[in-house]
Amino acid sequence: MSKTSPDKFDLYILNVDEFKSLNKEKNELKEKIASMRLEFEEKIKPFENELSAIVRRLELNLAKMEGGSAPKPAAAKFGRGKLGASIKSLLQANPDKEFKPREIAAALQTKGTAVSLWFNKYGNNDPEIDRIPVGEGGKRFVYKIKR
Repeated sequence: MSKTSPDKFDLYILNVDEFKSLNKEKNELKEKIASMRLEFEEKIKPFENELSAIVRRLELNLAKMEGGSAPKPAAAKFGRGKLGASIKSLLQANPDKEFKPREIAAALQTKGTAVSLWFNKYGNNDPEIDRIPVGEGGKRFVYKIKR
């Protein structure tokens, strides 16, 4: 049996296989980078929250020392989907603690109503968050990350 040289179709198939392989490798790297970025954001978020709380206290103390009135802290505006991610990262950073919506809002420097609305609209169905009724009638809730 004689060996023939590859024709244009054989060469095309070789290029397609190489293209598929490179594309697969590209997708795996993108996934790995996204995973690492998420892990980094989860690790740094509690420190960012703590830093912002300290800066806020410093601003209040400075205003008192200067004799002026304390500046009103500006409520943070979260983009679409960012509030939920921030709430989850706060809960994940403190897995043993139960939070009231007001405490979550203070930590994230946003309004309590925004946090409560998020929980009522999206947090009820979130499989990672425990909603624990407290108080009379069970109309108030605290939130905790599921383990």
